Amino acid sequence: MGEITISEDDMRLIAQFENLTGAGARDCVVDEKFSRILFVINPGEMGLAIGKKGASVKKASDAFGKKVEVVEYNTDKVQFLRNCFLPVQIQVVTFEQDEDGAEVAYIEVQPEDRGLAIGKEGRNIIKAKRLAFRQFDIVNVELKQEEEAEE
Repeated sequence: MGEITISEDDMRLIAQFENLTGAGARDCVVDEKFSRILFVINPGEMGLAIGKKGASVKKASDAFGKKVEVVEYNTDKVQFLRNCFLPVQIQVVTFEQDEDGAEVAYIEVQPEDRGLAIGKEGRNIIKAKRLAFRQFDIVNVELKQEEEAEE
């Protein structure tokens, strides 16, 4: 696993998020393209981060003036990737090495969940790619096409 570099601005955002929600965050990524801030939350603290009926995450979104999205950290990279795509149910996660020896994750979802897994303008797959790279040095996350069953 590579070292995560957190800027002073990111540290301030994490501290403010923790004060607003009571949940601990281990990483933060500002995504200007989609006007959002991604927080990687400590395991077991998603309830605090989201709050009753989403109150905590809404309070944080209002304070930052950007949408706040949270992903629960897990030391198991497969479970972490599953967390990145919630509420989509991931069927299978596999890993392969690319030609440079870097790790690539392949995600399989039900065909009806494919659009939700990708997200509007690719926002969900981009979130998974950025966080997987920062947390586990996974250089790419791709949705695998499910082979059509031949009858």
